[in-house]
Amino acid sequence: MEQETLTAEERARRTVLEERSRIARELHDVVAHHMSVISIQAQVAPHLVENPSEELRENLAGIRENALEALTELRRVLGVLRSEHPDDPAAPQHPQPTLSELDALVANVRGAGLEVTTAVSGIRRTLSPGAELTAYRIVQEALSNCLRHAPGSRVEVGIAYGPRDLHLCIANSAPTRPVPGSPGAGHGLLGMRERAGMLGGELAAGPRPDGGYEVSAVLPLGPQDLPAGPAPETKKV
Repeated sequence: MEQETLTAEERARRTVLEERSRIARELHDVVAHHMSVISIQAQVAPHLVENPSEELRENLAGIRENALEALTELRRVLGVLRSEHPDDPAAPQHPQPTLSELDALVANVRGAGLEVTTAVSGIRRTLSPGAELTAYRIVQEALSNCLRHAPGSRVEVGIAYGPRDLHLCIANSAPTRPVPGSPGAGHGLLGMRERAGMLGGELAAGPRPDGGYEVSAVLPLGPQDLPAGPAPETKKV
């Protein structure tokens, strides 16, 4: 029994480390993209101004140089993760997903046999890459858990854009078909908590009185994520 406990703890620690590596790779992609954009903008900016002063040229050159140095250091520290696992499907070479792809994600789950409804409230807007990616991954993992552990259930996905926080709730009813065995059950929650925690947020999960299960998360938003419009919207699908 003690050996089984140690094995479970080791498996949980390994899962957390693997998820942190995956997050690091994704953050590398996000930050590297923006540092590259800053570098290019600093290079182009002098050509957009008529007779730019020497001081302006020097400042922009300094911005570009710092951006390139930061990009080099970022790739040195985090890029090694990809070189260690070049064929790892968790190290994608394409733009990271965002909440704008929620409909496609839900459609895939519906195609797998689950009844899923979504509700989006508040001022729907594009958030910072980190917040978008974290929110998408939490919803994705929660829906995957529903497929694995609650076959035949009804799932409700709620996303609420608040003035300072993003609220997520993925709740499913009790399964209507036998649940297949899954030795890795529960490790997806470790990854979701790790992601929420890296943004300074919180994630809670647990059974519902009706025999279902619920995952909820609150992700704090930064100044760049504040709403620009006055009127909230509510959308149900």
